[in-house]
Amino acid sequence: MPVTRLRFLLPLCAGLALSLCAHAAKPRHAKAPPPPQPLGPRPALVAFADDLATAQNWDAAALREQLGQALDLPRVKQLILPATAGTAKNWTAYRDRFIEPKRLDAGVAFWAEHEAALARAESQYGVPAEVIVGIIGVETFYGRITGGFKVLDALATLAFDFPREHPRATERQAFFRSELAEFLKLCRENGLDAADVRGSYAGALGWPQFMPGSWRQHAVDFDGDGRIDLIASPEDAIGSVAHYLSEYGWNAGETTHYSVRLPADPITRRRLLAPDIKPSFTAAQLVEAGAEPSEAAREDDGLLAVIELQNGPKKPTTVLLGTQNFWVVTRYNWSAYYALAVIELGQAVKARWLTSRPPAASQAP
Repeated sequence: MPVTRLRFLLPLCAGLALSLCAHAAKPRHAKAPPPPQPLGPRPALVAFADDLATAQNWDAAALREQLGQALDLPRVKQLILPATAGTAKNWTAYRDRFIEPKRLDAGVAFWAEHEAALARAESQYGVPAEVIVGIIGVETFYGRITGGFKVLDALATLAFDFPREHPRATERQAFFRSELAEFLKLCRENGLDAADVRGSYAGALGWPQFMPGSWRQHAVDFDGDGRIDLIASPEDAIGSVAHYLSEYGWNAGETTHYSVRLPADPITRRRLLAPDIKPSFTAAQLVEAGAEPSEAAREDDGLLAVIELQNGPKKPTTVLLGTQNFWVVTRYNWSAYYALAVIELGQAVKARWLTSRPPAASQAP
């Protein structure tokens, strides 16, 4: 997930399931929740509007009115909360949500339609086409699911009424205020009506689900039409994803991860796993600690991350060594589960794509 993006795939699904269960448990004649109400001219909103209007030379009164009319969305506040403590993670179940027949078929169709753009992005930025395809497939099912929330309402809700029970409420609220400002600038720069733009509950936009700040900083005009459009141009999305990853240090021609066997000693395992997704150890250091990296990993002269993925409470974990490129994928979404799903979806789509290409195309140099 871009550093300036916010994605919570598992909490989103958990939140939807919990809401459905809660609804089913309610008495048949229970009152429906009240409709969302406008945020109104609360002091923090007015101060934000005045400061932004002054900085951008905008009409302060008009901006105050626009933000005050944004709706405070209870559903957004529910979805932004982290998963319930103690919820067991399951890599196998998470993976199966993305590496499944319909998404693979959609990925092959996407690759076939945009083969030239994917090849150009790989050549220009060094990011493999399958990684780009994996990200867009995980993020939006190749443009099929880009979010139905009004972005202005979602970002304003999180900027001015962020749920206090969140463990990082102050930090997250500041992030969303910044993204709200970026969104308003983005709309003015691109001639978008802020009241009509739709995206995720966290304000992510378009085919690649960039947050507004990432759009303004990293998105590129890859289809050459003179404007950047991540909502309607899959080619701009392809180029922007590749550009984003290259900006965060993608190393062309290098792999994303290796296999490894960890030492049995629990203290040593905890020490190796402590840095999580951040590359922190050389292969030699891992061997010295009693780990058994693959032969390919031993030949890698970079730093590696020791990563462990849970498979539910009763099954063995999945362990791997993440390279710099694995780390870069996690800059899109700070999750090893997400990164590995992106990588494996992209690989699976590529395998199907290569076997489905017409013979003449497969023999081309």
